[in-house]
Amino acid sequence: MGADGLLGAFEEQVLLAVIRTAGDAYGMEVRREIERTSERDVAIGAVYATLDRLEAKGLVTSARPRGDPSRRIFTITRGGLSSLAATRAVRERLWHGVNLARLGTEPR
Repeated sequence: MGADGLLGAFEEQVLLAVIRTAGDAYGMEVRREIERTSERDVAIGAVYATLDRLEAKGLVTSARPRGDPSRRIFTITRGGLSSLAATRAVRERLWHGVNLARLGTEPR
């Protein structure tokens, strides 16, 4: 996350995957969700490193469920929600007025 509170692209994807897998947001499930939605391979180490960094910054919290001490379930915090909202707002402002068809570059 930048000094301005904005998230990097992968941080944004990880936080969104935590929200989408709510209640079951442990590292491997977060990875699967990102792979499903982005249609690209993601290293589990990158997911855990990002989750740990986001937790250190207070954007997610983790807890170990009873009966399965090997897993940590992640939950987004208010700060994480604020960072997601700010990142989305900047991205939408940047995209406003961009017409890829006019530039001859249609998305797939």
